[in-house]
Amino acid sequence: MSVRIDTVVLGPLMTNGYVLDSEGVCWVVDPGPWPEPLVELLRRRGFRPECLLLTHGHGDHIAGLGALKAAWPDARIVCPAADANMLSDPAANLSADFALPLTAPPPDRLVESGQTLLCGESRWQVLDTSGHTPGGVSYYCPEASAVLTGDALFDGSIGRTDLPGADFDRLIGNLRRNLLPLPDETRVLPGHGPESTIGRERRTNPFLTGRASEF
Repeated sequence: MSVRIDTVVLGPLMTNGYVLDSEGVCWVVDPGPWPEPLVELLRRRGFRPECLLLTHGHGDHIAGLGALKAAWPDARIVCPAADANMLSDPAANLSADFALPLTAPPPDRLVESGQTLLCGESRWQVLDTSGHTPGGVSYYCPEASAVLTGDALFDGSIGRTDLPGADFDRLIGNLRRNLLPLPDETRVLPGHGPESTIGRERRTNPFLTGRASEF
């Protein structure tokens, strides 16, 4: 069993969109704005995405949903339950703050932490990493040794918690409970910026080592 994960950087905020290919079954994760490169990759590979998976509901992670849903109407939008309202509310998804209010098609399925999703032969566990948004989740695949963290955990940093609905203590607690126990070699695939590993973040991320106050 193999899982291929490709990264496509989208839009002015350089959102990392991901294409998962597990034994010919394709998912797209966090299709951001200006999704043409993502659409081009899917068509070049002959993929028909079965699922459009969201880590959270901010505008820079949902802006491409409409284009992908138009191109592949059967693709199912899967969204964390507590962030579902953000897809239809430009104020909640923060796109209104950029004077570019957007809405996305409604979700076809809502997920919560503790569930497991199947992409081909690969299993993706839904982990609670809320705190950047009320419903933010990460998706962990043991077979791929990878976790898709959205804007919860970055290389050397964490998601912003000065936004509506955010909570610093909640985010830190969830990261420590639900991500740091993963194996050291687990790849951290974030919503922006370069990838990392769980081991590296456990050792060096100042927000998780208690050294953030030194900066």
